[in-house]
Amino acid sequence: MTRLRQTAGLDDLDRRLVLETQEGLPLERRPYAVLGERLGISGEEVRERLARLIDGGQIRRIAAVPNHYRLGYTHNGMTVWEVPEDRIDDAGAQVGALPFVSHCYHRRPSPPDWPYTLFAMVHGRSRDEVEAQVATIAALLGPASRGHQVLYSTRILKKSGLRLSA
Repeated sequence: MTRLRQTAGLDDLDRRLVLETQEGLPLERRPYAVLGERLGISGEEVRERLARLIDGGQIRRIAAVPNHYRLGYTHNGMTVWEVPEDRIDDAGAQVGALPFVSHCYHRRPSPPDWPYTLFAMVHGRSRDEVEAQVATIAALLGPASRGHQVLYSTRILKKSGLRLSA
C-alpha cells in the first residue's frame, strides 16, 4: 500500500483529503473550509491541494455526479454515430457542445458489426424528448454520419468513481 501511495504522488494529508471527499463535498456554504477543519488545515490549503492533485492527474476533476433518474430524466440514451475518423474531431466538438449532451467521446470502431466511432449521451424526461435530441444531432452531423443507433438505459449500474480504502 505504501508503494502505491508513493507512486500515486499522494502524501498522507492528500490521502486523507481524498478519503474525505470521495463521498462528495460537504453540502455546506463553505465546503473547503469544512474539509480544512476536519483535516486541521485551512480551506485555502484544501483548494490548493485539490488543484495540485488535478494538475498532477491524481484527481481527474471535481464535478457533480447527478442521478438522472432522481432528477426526472428517466429516458437516457447513449447515441452512437458512424463518423469517419478524419471528421471525428470536428464532429465531436460540435456534438459535445450541445446543451443536452452530458458526455461525448471517440471510440475505435469494430467493423463490420460495430462501425460507430462517436458516442454522445443524451437525457430526457420522455422518449420523445430523447428522439428530438437525436434528430438534432443527426441534422448537425448531416452526411458526416453514415448511420447511428440509440442504446437506451434500463438501469443505473454505477454512480461513483474509484474509492480508496482508509
